[in-house]
Amino acid sequence: MSNYKNHTPEEVQLKIEQSQEAWKKWRLTDIAIRSSLLLKLAAVLRSRQQPLAALMADEMGKPIKQGIAEVEKCARCCEYYAEHAAAYLEDQIIRTEASKSYISFQPLGIILAIMPWNFPLWQVIRFLAPALAVGNAALLKHASNVPGSAMAIEEMILEAGFPPLLFQTLLISSKDVALVLEHPHIKAATLTGSTPAGKQVAAKAGALLKKVVLELGGSDPYIILKDADLELAAEACVSSRLINSGQSCIAAKRFIVEAEIEEAFTQHFLEKMKAKTMGDPHDPGTDIGPLARADLRDELHEQVRTSIEKGAICLLGGIIPPGNHAFFPPTLLTNVQPGMPAYEEELFGPVAAFITAKDEADAIRIANDTSFGLGSAVFTSDLAKGEDIARNQLEAGASFVNSLVQSDPRLPFGGINQSGFGRELGLFGIREFVNIKTISIR
Repeated sequence: MSNYKNHTPEEVQLKIEQSQEAWKKWRLTDIAIRSSLLLKLAAVLRSRQQPLAALMADEMGKPIKQGIAEVEKCARCCEYYAEHAAAYLEDQIIRTEASKSYISFQPLGIILAIMPWNFPLWQVIRFLAPALAVGNAALLKHASNVPGSAMAIEEMILEAGFPPLLFQTLLISSKDVALVLEHPHIKAATLTGSTPAGKQVAAKAGALLKKVVLELGGSDPYIILKDADLELAAEACVSSRLINSGQSCIAAKRFIVEAEIEEAFTQHFLEKMKAKTMGDPHDPGTDIGPLARADLRDELHEQVRTSIEKGAICLLGGIIPPGNHAFFPPTLLTNVQPGMPAYEEELFGPVAAFITAKDEADAIRIANDTSFGLGSAVFTSDLAKGEDIARNQLEAGASFVNSLVQSDPRLPFGGINQSGFGRELGLFGIREFVNIKTISIR
């Protein structure tokens, strides 16, 4: 593992000035050139797929096969914006009394990105690809436990042929973010992380009148109705709950099961949970690696322990294995009730919380009984009913029917309520950090 030294305040100021100068030229670069460089970045990502996956396994414990998939997803995101950015940013003609009037989408300047450790490459690329396509510059404050991933992204940007200093990593602590945000060259910020961190950045950005996009925590509900295909539902639910060893904002967290089929669904779920392998993240056969840090493992264990003390029933896992590590086993809690951490809080690890619903209406009520609002899903054989529930009744930024919730470069991604605001990805993501400029000519 490499050692990295934090940048001094003077170094940070220099990097901001350098990015500003690089941006002045980049903003005038033809979008065809920007798109061609995104395609080169996709190729660079794929050429480094194996070492990048190994780096993520070393830094935060991601299973190697999931790391390989993450790199591929980053490459596809770059390709998507290379193909679609020009159309998304095309002038929109508006008929008025003027001889010519239209809307132009112009770059803002330097965007500050504050990113977490759980998807060290994807969280950055899903913001960076559209930001660079627009003509913005970017500075990255990555999580302190993944500096190697941050520096690797900077290296790949240069290898792809983007101008030097257009994108740079700031090796700084969280307490220094406010000072960076205050700099007049920083025009906006995007943060993926916890709700408390999002509130701090939003308060600071609001005081400065700078735009911010926040993708925060989630406690995603998955409703399993009595007419669902239980085998399909269990496969999707277990996959979602255990992705990235359970450390994902849009992982399934609360499983709301109609009472009539709860026993049968529980057996399907247990069978699939028990089949997953926990072990060395470098082993291609590993499904669940260690959590990113031992303190996060201990926090999760406390949430589980407290929930059990309050009446939850532990059917699987729940006990930290012996040894000096950050592993936490796949865990299933049933009889989860209001007032328990498993009901009220986000469980950031491989712990599933089962909540019994009397009927469909009760299941929807429980699903919406949360301060979060990131993703949600419903499983039913009645697709019309499922679509109605997803579209009109579940309160979240995304609702899926008979499928686990996933981010996709083609679709906008983000939440409501305590899960944040603004959108990444798709058409709406590329237009978050632009000056929507009106041009009118008499």
